[in-house]
Amino acid sequence: MDPKAFVTAFWRDVAAQDRQALGAYFAPGAAVFWHNTNERFSAEEYIRANCEYPGEWRGEVERVELAGEAAISVVRVWLADDSASFHAVSFFTFTGGVISRLDEYWGDDGEAPEWRRKLGLGGAIG
Repeated sequence: MDPKAFVTAFWRDVAAQDRQALGAYFAPGAAVFWHNTNERFSAEEYIRANCEYPGEWRGEVERVELAGEAAISVVRVWLADDSASFHAVSFFTFTGGVISRLDEYWGDDGEAPEWRRKLGLGGAIG
């Protein structure tokens, strides 16, 4: 298994909401954690949540880093009509070449808060 190719293919299938393909990425008993919303899912629940999420989605893997038997990805996911955009940082733990644990941190894309803009801190990334 090439972990970078695995993670890239996984995100392609997440964005496509390909229920059938997604099942093959997970080990039996795999657990998924969405820390921002304090949720724990089985692989089946995670797949259902992703595939039944309303709308048509797109995704782009911005970065994949390897760390021993784990991988870390940064992805941008957005609605096809550009009405919503998110970034996710995901920590993949692999067992036997498939995901046994997935920890995800999701954030909405948008402008900096008004209070920071008023302070004149920072600037646009790109």
